[in-house]
Amino acid sequence: MDFELSEDQLALRDGARDVLDGLADSAKVRVVVERGGGRDDALWSAMVEQGWLGVDLPEDQGGLGLGPVEVAVLLEEVGRHAAPAPFGSSVLAAGALARAGDAAAVERLVNGEIIGCVAWSAKADAVTAAGASSGAAEGGWTLTGRPDPVPYAPSAAVAIVVAATADGPALFSVDVETAGRPKAEPAMDQTRELGWLHFDATPATRLGGADAVEALLDRGATYSSAELLGASGRALDLAVEYAKDRIQFDRPIGSFQAVKHRCADMLVDVEGMRSTVYWAAWCLEASDPDQSVAASTAKTWCADASKRVMASALQVHGGIGFTWEHDLHLFMKRAQLDQLQFGDATYHRERLAALLRPRVEAGESVI
Repeated sequence: MDFELSEDQLALRDGARDVLDGLADSAKVRVVVERGGGRDDALWSAMVEQGWLGVDLPEDQGGLGLGPVEVAVLLEEVGRHAAPAPFGSSVLAAGALARAGDAAAVERLVNGEIIGCVAWSAKADAVTAAGASSGAAEGGWTLTGRPDPVPYAPSAAVAIVVAATADGPALFSVDVETAGRPKAEPAMDQTRELGWLHFDATPATRLGGADAVEALLDRGATYSSAELLGASGRALDLAVEYAKDRIQFDRPIGSFQAVKHRCADMLVDVEGMRSTVYWAAWCLEASDPDQSVAASTAKTWCADASKRVMASALQVHGGIGFTWEHDLHLFMKRAQLDQLQFGDATYHRERLAALLRPRVEAGESVI
């Protein structure tokens, strides 16, 4: 079995890296950061022109007809550059709307006319939905509550929201203007906007039930893990380059055993992240029965491993690594948000336990 990326996928990665090297180098990212976060319009336009927003959508829906593995390839590069653009959230929103059959909204997202955001909360009842039987007018749905902070909510036009209903969790779409456009909140990660969505009997459209929620969670966990992989790989590269260049006691610090061990441990973590991310993306693409197990495995490993990689990168850099002027901070602070998006490591360990327990009780293998 070949576990390597295909030639087409490698070409996609190389092309994405070329685009991002030119439009999302550290100087351009810092311009966005210094103005308070948000997105780089030139970068966003390039992503739209390249067709990235429809990478996993069928061609008859305006997409490229590829799949989740290609999305993961692109998101690894987005994370590697700390790219200030709402790519991941818009891809997730477009996918959820496509599976629900909302072709008009999908077309607007793929064309870059609007931005999408995703409101998911670890607390299951952070947002509740009321249907016709519980007071909503004309058989519609309304949402009430406040989800966790939502990346790009301040500039999004449509929000995909997970809410609790009397029949279990369900997936909804909401017009952000109707809900009340939130202001951008101060945040450690200044490469993206972050805002609180408040729902107060806000009209919503139901996209699906528990299966749609699980599908969104699997993709969200996998895609945020892919961004963590990219950011951690870049942090490792920065640490190795610094260890080669920094001279102490007339020798590069990379020749010291303690530094070599840290870099080796970082490499083990990054390669472990790579294995879990692409296993999860492959499972999504193949509609494998273990896709939820794979997604939670990826998020558990990547959330924990990225913390270790970022901490070791800081230690290798010493004092310079703690200054805002060093690029390492762009990736460290962005990773802290991605570690929490669509559930942290603890949440996904508990999810894995729930998914695997029936197999254990039945005497079946968990692998």
